[in-house]
Amino acid sequence: MLSTGDARDAASDIGPTLGFLAALLLLADGCRAAGMFDALGAVMAVGARGRPRRLLAMVFLVAAGTTAVLSLDATVVLLTPVVFATAARLRASARPHVYACSHLANSASLLLPVSNLTNLLAFEASGLSFARFAALMALPWLAVIGIEWLVLSGSFRSDLEPSRRPASASRADAPPLPRFALAVVGVALAGFALSSLVGIAPAWVAAAAALALVVREPRSPAALLRAAEPSFLVFVLGLALIVRAAGDHGLQSFVDALVPHGDGLLALLAVAVLSAVFANVLNNLPATLVVLPVAAAGGAGPVLAMLIGVNVGPNLTYVGSLATLLWRRVVHAHDESTDLGEFLRLGALTVPPALLAATFLLWLALRVV
Repeated sequence: MLSTGDARDAASDIGPTLGFLAALLLLADGCRAAGMFDALGAVMAVGARGRPRRLLAMVFLVAAGTTAVLSLDATVVLLTPVVFATAARLRASARPHVYACSHLANSASLLLPVSNLTNLLAFEASGLSFARFAALMALPWLAVIGIEWLVLSGSFRSDLEPSRRPASASRADAPPLPRFALAVVGVALAGFALSSLVGIAPAWVAAAAALALVVREPRSPAALLRAAEPSFLVFVLGLALIVRAAGDHGLQSFVDALVPHGDGLLALLAVAVLSAVFANVLNNLPATLVVLPVAAAGGAGPVLAMLIGVNVGPNLTYVGSLATLLWRRVVHAHDESTDLGEFLRLGALTVPPALLAATFLLWLALRVV
């Protein structure tokens, strides 16, 4: 059991991160209210030109960008239903495109501190600025997306064959992209990059951006409260308290003995692989809370290697991340089934090479950037 003082300290440590997360959730919901995701669906439909493989490429571009900028929850909860509708509109099989949303929600969250809750938790511990974090993770991010493309486009080759009479989308039917929402997101990204330089917590930037969209796209207080997902925030807080208590009773010592120290290539690979294993055994959020204190003692390199493990590794199993569990719920809500064997096969083909490539490029970036 945690003492009252220890519990208060743990809550104080994670409090700013939860505030940041709530602001990001409100920002993503503001983009939804502004019609951004419907417009992105139209952009994907027009860009596909009636061809399933081109649609998959458009989904990759949009899902990777959405995950990086608005977080993986936006990709799973807001973009995946749009992808279902877009595939149906073009009379294409939804399977490859929906699996792309699932995989990229996890693996494409490497790029920015705001892309994933695991990144938010690790950002402060890394000691990096927003811009340097992005610079170090850019090559690993691109490599992982490239591997995902090669595997998914090859595995779903038959689903991506063009039909004899493909449907196409007209530009005249496409709703315009919401310029104000796009501008707010762009200014927020610039603000995140500058916040570290001027000593402003990035949570304030996210809160200001969310407020701008709340004013522009008014919603009821109840809708705003739902968008901030208070039950999820409470869950994360409770999880942090549980992990802190377990750490005080021997778990932290066990992890410290198991996880290698140092920022050499083999050490970083070991950190990434062990973090991926922990993510698939414990889920990526508790895995982050368990491994982060040990990784942070070695500096930025091990922290970022841990993020590669807990962000890419969850594509191996359903339980690897909360995002994947949410994705299954969205898929079932659209009367589509998920096949465990297929999910495991795709994970086995993507996760090992992605872990190796991303960690090697991280090691290289740490010595060059």
